[in-house]
Amino acid sequence: MAEVQKTYAMVIGAVLLLVGLLGFVMSSPLLGLFGVNTLQNVLHLIGGALGLYFGYKGGAKNFNLGLGAVALVVAVLGFVTPDLLAQMLNINMATTWLHVLIGVTAVGVGYFVKD
Repeated sequence: MAEVQKTYAMVIGAVLLLVGLLGFVMSSPLLGLFGVNTLQNVLHLIGGALGLYFGYKGGAKNFNLGLGAVALVVAVLGFVTPDLLAQMLNINMATTWLHVLIGVTAVGVGYFVKD
């Protein structure tokens, strides 16, 4: 089952890297839905690199739990203070719901999938 932890961390890591890179070359929202800006792109690149690193080197479970916690905190902030996150990170409601999905999934994988 540790393979599920590793695979999830590496897939999320690769997706975050791709989203971070695409955010730098696209001036409009990704897929027409998700707002992007430079700070958010950098955070996605860092998160993606960490996901790939911990997926390959060990520690995927902790990465998944940490990613899930961060995504859920960002989601809660997106619901509570949407204007603040919109100004700082260009996060809109579609992005907030995506953070809910990623957070719940990552915590679920990190917590319920045994090593």
